[in-house]
Amino acid sequence: MSGLLSGVVGAFVEAWSELRVNKLRVLLSLVGVAVAVAALTAVVGLGSLAEQSTRESSEKSGGRPATYTVSAYTTGAGVLDPALVDREFRSTMSRYDVTWASEALYTTRSVQLPGGLTDVSAQIVDPEYGEMHRVALAEGSWFVDGDERRMAPAVVVNEALWEQLGRPPVSSHPTLQLRGADSATGVVVGVTAALYEGEGPAIFLLPSDELDLVPVSQGGYPESPQYEMWLPPGSGDELSAMVQGNLAAALGDDVQVDVSRTDYAAYAGDTDPFLPIKLTITGVGVLVLLLGGLGLVNIALVTVRQRIREIGVRRSFGATAPRVFFSVMLESVAGTVVAGVVGVMVAVLVVQNGTVQGFIAQGAVDDLPPFPITAALVGLGSATLIGAVAGLLPALVAVRVKVIDAIRY
Repeated sequence: MSGLLSGVVGAFVEAWSELRVNKLRVLLSLVGVAVAVAALTAVVGLGSLAEQSTRESSEKSGGRPATYTVSAYTTGAGVLDPALVDREFRSTMSRYDVTWASEALYTTRSVQLPGGLTDVSAQIVDPEYGEMHRVALAEGSWFVDGDERRMAPAVVVNEALWEQLGRPPVSSHPTLQLRGADSATGVVVGVTAALYEGEGPAIFLLPSDELDLVPVSQGGYPESPQYEMWLPPGSGDELSAMVQGNLAAALGDDVQVDVSRTDYAAYAGDTDPFLPIKLTITGVGVLVLLLGGLGLVNIALVTVRQRIREIGVRRSFGATAPRVFFSVMLESVAGTVVAGVVGVMVAVLVVQNGTVQGFIAQGAVDDLPPFPITAALVGLGSATLIGAVAGLLPALVAVRVKVIDAIRY
């Protein structure tokens, strides 16, 4: 056991000594490996950032996994009572301890703007909607519990509407005239960040028992109520089916209750929705690393050819074939490990750069992922592997050298 250990240690010492002797040549040969490792590690790290950005963008529109939309409408000649639906929905949420649930009614609302009376997109939501959809704010704050008791309705506007209002400071409590069945003066408490370029003016309102904030449809009936609930992905389907059954029983046979999942994960089934991104990132990283490894193999072969006489002398003094094999191979491994450490450090600096993150994410990321430890491990592991592979062929060449021929070389 001690003989084996001393042999391994001796091979490492010889490899390190050889690296020191040929440090300039080794340095030049490892530049490509360091660049390849840095590229691979940076690609993996930036890929996790791009994946998180894509995930958050999807969650802003469709909700977090697992978000279910609940809607109700009549199937007969009767008129649906929105107040009854609202009462039964909230009672059901309380019964099943669903914390994250919100009304999510899309409608329009007439508002008084400097250019005249204008119909804008409106959503009737609860405060929980902001967390469920990762609503990002450019100014002010989102709704909080207690806003529904304000004398003047709290209003959150988007940046497009804020621009039309003249971008007044939210701290000055700007107001917005809401026109319709019940006219009211709303107080702007927050401004949502634009989701895309060219977004039209829109507002968010809280449900109100005092004011009729939902206009009637063209047929003269109130808009059909609509709600959302954020359920655990593992039990979401089962729980949503129970909610649907309870609501259908409570609202009667003339009311159809539909529950459907709307978040991005609902369309992926059992597969990873970000698998194409991950495969592309992995493919690019492997290709970059292979290019760096090919350069190292070429230089290592040339180096061994120039050291044939030295290897022959070592063999004549008693160096065994395994000792020569591991010594030559470990020269590449030791060098690539150092190059891998340097490459990972460079990749960390690149991935953590704010400018690079902003370019890759294409917008603000709420849950900015830390530098993935897996990316660093992949970089170091790949550097070690490429060093072993690159050193294998030169080591085989060195072992096959005949002592007499090598001394005469």
